Amino acid sequence: MRVFFDNCTSPVLAETLNGYLRHRSDSASHIRDLPCGRHASDLDWMAYLAGTGDDWLVVTGDKRIHNNKAERAAFRQAGLKGLVLAAGYQKTPIHQQASFLIWRWPDIDGLLENLRPPFLFEIPMKRQAGFRQLPV
Repeated sequence: MRVFFDNCTSPVLAETLNGYLRHRSDSASHIRDLPCGRHASDLDWMAYLAGTGDDWLVVTGDKRIHNNKAERAAFRQAGLKGLVLAAGYQKTPIHQQASFLIWRWPDIDGLLENLRPPFLFEIPMKRQAGFRQLPV
């Protein structure tokens, strides 16, 4: 599996998670490091991810994906899996964001095992809180 972080997230999250995932032969990348580039629109990076043929998990801080009709349709058509970081992440220091994301990764793995794409869940900034499904 490959994990994609968009422009609404810090490259530090992608780099930290990539270090954690490498031992499983998985990887994490920030949009700035992919051929579609940092200035790609949401529709562009969704098309890029779909075109690679890889198994992607999108991590974003942009909850608007599930509100915008064109983006929702593109997300569905690309068959993507997604996690939206709750608003609490934006108010949290980056080192705590990274540690929390890694701390919750076993829960994320469990979620990924039981669902088929496309789907989008919000991941709260609380250790014991469950994920909230968002419409796609």
